[in-house]
Amino acid sequence: MNQISKPIAKRHFLQLKDFTTEEILYILDRAIILKKKFKNYEPHTPLLDRTLAMVFEKASTRTRVSFEAGMYQMGGFVINLTSSDSQLGRSEPIEDTARVVSRMVDIVMIRTFEQTRLENFAEHSRVPVINGLTNEYHPCQILADLLTFIEYRGPIQGKTVTWIGDENNMSYTWIQAAELLDFTLHFSAPKDYQLKPERIAGVSDKHLKVFDDPMEAAHNSDLITTDVWTSMGYEEENAKRKTAFEKWQVNEEMMKVANSDALFMHCLPAHRGEEVTAGVIDGPQSVVWDEAENRMHVQKAVMEFLLTGKQ
Repeated sequence: MNQISKPIAKRHFLQLKDFTTEEILYILDRAIILKKKFKNYEPHTPLLDRTLAMVFEKASTRTRVSFEAGMYQMGGFVINLTSSDSQLGRSEPIEDTARVVSRMVDIVMIRTFEQTRLENFAEHSRVPVINGLTNEYHPCQILADLLTFIEYRGPIQGKTVTWIGDENNMSYTWIQAAELLDFTLHFSAPKDYQLKPERIAGVSDKHLKVFDDPMEAAHNSDLITTDVWTSMGYEEENAKRKTAFEKWQVNEEMMKVANSDALFMHCLPAHRGEEVTAGVIDGPQSVVWDEAENRMHVQKAVMEFLLTGKQ
């Protein structure tokens, strides 16, 4: 019979840097173990009778399915809350929601807008809070991407990852990953969509290199990754962005200038013919479906770590 572990000191996972390098490597190793158990139909229920509250102020398919399925697999329960069916949609202060919800559950995942909103929730929560996505960071997705790279190519230390697209939550989280795991991130975007200087202050040239030419950025890369040209919340800019990003499409020509064994990733959903061609995302170098599945495995490792500590 599974024994419920004693509570450990409360910690949150609001951005990748909330974990140390050692802890990130542990989470990735642990995710590989949990994935193997899942594939072998081996029961693993360390979170028996624990409850996860999922708070969605931004809609999602992959985030909901991966967290919900993962928590059930580990023996826990899930409560799904959205702005339309909770007081969050009726102007209740998020601090009050945090105070109440965290008295009734063991862990919270929130997918919201500004990082400060997530931080306010966490500050007033009595239980661990996980960032399911904010405008500024997407740590669970980058953990899944790192796990996928490791599965295919081994350690990412010393490798080159190329981000093709605008400055968004994914690119900034990739920068944190480069610093923590000691690899180089090549970044390329149109001139009006560059990284904000105040957000990359102190990042070394070893870990971040910015390119005006996307083809130059892709040269000798071990991984090329991108996102939709128009992220959630910027739909009114769609026509403008399609024009601006025309030369920033990941296509077969771009993949050819990367290393011959380079991988392609996309956090999904993807728009074939816009940020990526069908030939790339559905081609032999694409690992997007493993990448999507790995959200569940790394998130299970994160929840297990936050609630029970290292195993």
